[in-house]
Order: sequence, then structure tokens, then C-alpha cells
Amino acid sequence: MLIVTAGDAKLDNRKFKQQFGFKARMLKADEVIEQTGHAVGGVCPFGLKNEIPVFLDVSMKRFERIFPACGSSNSAIELTCVELEEYSKSTEWIDVCKNWDEEDKS
Repeated sequence: MLIVTAGDAKLDNRKFKQQFGFKARMLKADEVIEQTGHAVGGVCPFGLKNEIPVFLDVSMKRFERIFPACGSSNSAIELTCVELEEYSKSTEWIDVCKNWDEEDKS
């Protein structure tokens, strides 16, 4: 799975396990390329090599515009959260980062 969060957000292991029922594990750099087709630093939730479930974290909803990577470490695209949701074909919005409570969701 691929979870997209705000750049300043940190994963909350307790929330992740509560949401998915298992402990989170970061992939190694070669595994990231193998699964996504993008190198670390340029992973984006669209144009993926494999069909991977994409989840969007509510930590991004506080921004009017977001700038996800676009396949390389020196590229980005400007999107709204609605556009990101559409283009990523995300499974759902989730809350798995630290300090992002219900009232932060918009």
C-alpha cells in the first residue's frame, strides 16, 4: 500500500495498526522502485508501476493546494486535495499521522 501524507506529518504507529490491523513497515529503496516504479524522493500516488492501494492521510486536508512529487526528486505537481483523490484513485482518506484529530479534517 501507499500512504500519502503531508510532508511535515509523522506516522502514528498506534493509529496505523488500529486502521489496518498490522504494524507499518517502510520499504527498502529497491523495493520502492520495484513496487512503484519511482525512486525514493519522487514517489507519487499516480503513474504507479503496480496496482497498489493508495490511501490519503487527512494531514493534507488543511492545505488549499498540495505539491506531491511527480516521479523524480526534482519534480512536483500542484493539485487540490480533490484532484489528488481523483488522480490517485485513492481507496479512502485515513487518519494515521500524529496530532491530526477529527476536527482537523475538512
